[in-house]
Amino acid sequence: MWHNRITFKTAAAIGACVFALAGCTSRDSDESSEPMARDVAMTNQWASAADSGMTALFGSFTNSGRHDVRIVSGTSPIAGHVEVHEVVPDTAGGKAMQRKEGGLVVPAGGSRELIPGGDHLMLMDLKQPLQPGADVAVTVVFEDGSTLPVTAQVRDFAGGNENYSPGGGGNGTSHHRG
Repeated sequence: MWHNRITFKTAAAIGACVFALAGCTSRDSDESSEPMARDVAMTNQWASAADSGMTALFGSFTNSGRHDVRIVSGTSPIAGHVEVHEVVPDTAGGKAMQRKEGGLVVPAGGSRELIPGGDHLMLMDLKQPLQPGADVAVTVVFEDGSTLPVTAQVRDFAGGNENYSPGGGGNGTSHHRG
């Protein structure tokens, strides 16, 4: 009889643990372990033509997943590095472009526009000129390290002549086309 009570108590304890663990392995936690890039697409992507220096990449990101995703950088064979940038008011009443700390969030079930005069990806230290009509390959990098390869058409675009503020302070002096 005593042996059966221990077995019953042990079985009850094991059952409670299994039940508790089942609640921890819901579909949401399984999905959140999936790569951020899995549910993201980019459409209408294009890059501004440039002879040297830097240029911007624009387009629309759509996130069909159930979790927000964060874009933190990118890579491209034609650029030394790719940064997430934003355009903010500067101290002189104009606009300044700077690195966007924390990257860009694309909300779950939503979209995020990269537009001239707003958020964009900046291809820095161009290794070759980008002529209108050409294509440029860019790999978008998410916070979890997952990636999304995109190809953008290069277009002639004069840009907003924002000041570039590499330190993020909004009072830089060099101009950029994009």
